[in-house]
Amino acid sequence: MSTARKYTARDITVLEGLEPVRRRPSMYIGSVDSKGLHHLVWELVDNAVDEYLNNYADAITVTLHKSGEAVTVSDNGRGIPVDLHPQFKKPALELILTTLHSGAKFGEGGNYIHSGGLHGVGSSVVNALSRKLVATIRRDGYEWQQTFKKGKAVEKLKKLGKFRGHGTTIYFEPDPDIFRTTRFDADWIKSHLDDMAYIHKGLKITFKDEVARQTYDLTHEGGLPEFLARLVQEGGKAPVTESAFHVVSAAKDGQNRMEVALQWTESTDETVRSYVNGIRTVHGGTHESGFKSGIAKAIRNYIETHELKTKGLSITAEDIREGIVGILSVFVREPMFQGQTKEKLNNPEMNSAVDNFVRPSLEAWLNANTTAAEQIVGRIILAARARLASREAAVQIKRKSVTQRKLNLPGKLADCKSTNCHETELFIVEGDSAGGSAKQGRNNQTQAVLPLRGKILNSEGMALNKVLANAELAALVSAIGVGAGDKLDLRGLRYGKIILLMDADADGHHITTLLLAFFFRHMTELVKNGFVYLAQPPLYRIDVGKETYWARDDEHKQEILASLRSNAKPEITRFKGLGEMPPRTLAETTLDPQNRTLLKVDIRSPLDSDKAFVELLGKDPATRYQFILDSAALAQVDELDV
Repeated sequence: MSTARKYTARDITVLEGLEPVRRRPSMYIGSVDSKGLHHLVWELVDNAVDEYLNNYADAITVTLHKSGEAVTVSDNGRGIPVDLHPQFKKPALELILTTLHSGAKFGEGGNYIHSGGLHGVGSSVVNALSRKLVATIRRDGYEWQQTFKKGKAVEKLKKLGKFRGHGTTIYFEPDPDIFRTTRFDADWIKSHLDDMAYIHKGLKITFKDEVARQTYDLTHEGGLPEFLARLVQEGGKAPVTESAFHVVSAAKDGQNRMEVALQWTESTDETVRSYVNGIRTVHGGTHESGFKSGIAKAIRNYIETHELKTKGLSITAEDIREGIVGILSVFVREPMFQGQTKEKLNNPEMNSAVDNFVRPSLEAWLNANTTAAEQIVGRIILAARARLASREAAVQIKRKSVTQRKLNLPGKLADCKSTNCHETELFIVEGDSAGGSAKQGRNNQTQAVLPLRGKILNSEGMALNKVLANAELAALVSAIGVGAGDKLDLRGLRYGKIILLMDADADGHHITTLLLAFFFRHMTELVKNGFVYLAQPPLYRIDVGKETYWARDDEHKQEILASLRSNAKPEITRFKGLGEMPPRTLAETTLDPQNRTLLKVDIRSPLDSDKAFVELLGKDPATRYQFILDSAALAQVDELDV
């Protein structure tokens, strides 16, 4: 018989106003890390874009202020209404910014034909998660302003005076009580705005970076074709055809509008970017599924119609799409996004709608450009042959035998027993001491450990033959099994996860950066295909009574300490290195898949990544000196590891 206290109506808590957002921010912005922080900017920009989509605005300005911790988003649209709402007796501006699910995008009055913000929570969420927000409205011949704090109005709406223009300006400072960091990344904001300028080629977007004292005009009259050319160039692989496929639907107002730009390249990757009402859907959705199926059907129809011989090859949809770089932009009157972060579209009708748009358009283009079509089909046949050859080689080799395999492995590698690439992991650690702890704490069935001695060679700007003359990097390449440079072949991959496990200090971060540069320059396909990870070992152990907490760094330590409610004095232990950490602790916090946190290394922009490694590790010290000057303000003197 349970002795638990009675569960009654008194146990029910009702959160009012914007308190649900402050209590559970991740439900509305995905996370409270840097990604969630920047999502606040995207929400306000999306609202401004909605004015453009419905022909009420043609310019947006985003300003990152000198502190790096405040942003202003301004448009020249109609301006948020400021008159009193007849039911709630509040100015519409205050109602929109302090109430969830409020706005003009739910009704049928025709205020918004196309919109990215149909949930009515975007601007109110930004307000809820800001320590300060100031809304300035220009409309009806006057300028108005109201200030808010943590989702609540701190003053009444003020009429500032007469003003001829029109539009909305929102200034906000994210709340440090909510976010792990409140410092914005100027490059991230600029890249996001740049993408939007391509999607909306008639929209003038200006980004003012007051931190770097730079102003950028991000208008792109070339639209999607210009965007496609940039993505192909960034991919670093030659296009198969000289011209690209580009088509725009001739839909009437109020109906779905679509635009596609597509080109095949010599890359083995498939790159598709999809957008709904100007918002990037990073997880795809029904529109992207229709896009992919339409491409496959068009190619198959072309092959069958022209009776092209494929010599008995069974060509798959993946063969057809190998090497494509494609952009899909659709405008939907009633988009059904999955969640407030809008990363996936769920409208079921969009699958067939996009399929029926892409397939006949691409078929017509192929028939009108037979030389390009033959080059594309030839590329697809090569992809199918490579896939079959890979499958046959895998069947024949089957890793040969464990004994034969071990003959070519570096002696200091503590290999795992399993030969199944889908479950094996390789931990790269610094030094024999850390290697010893990792070897004792690992699961030797699936986890291998390779210790490296000292700081490895800086391979930035070096030829591959000189890099592989280094014993540590040669051992690393040998252990992974795929080779390096142009001869890299993923069919030899021995581990499904390659995990960089370094000390959580400055030296560890430096070694991690050197290894990332090596992978980026000489084993790029490993990174592109998602095989490289960063481990997150703790730097601190915090004991409070019978509870134990693990902190990754000083900032995380302060977060944990601030969240403690116990009156007991915490005992804090700082690990000098992984070698000083008991194997059991290392296993529990960093090696065990059930408890650990891994960060997948991703190349968001090859050009930006290239620039970063050149500046940080290249031969020219001037770029590093400038980086130190630019970043000095971010460093905390008491946290410097010297």
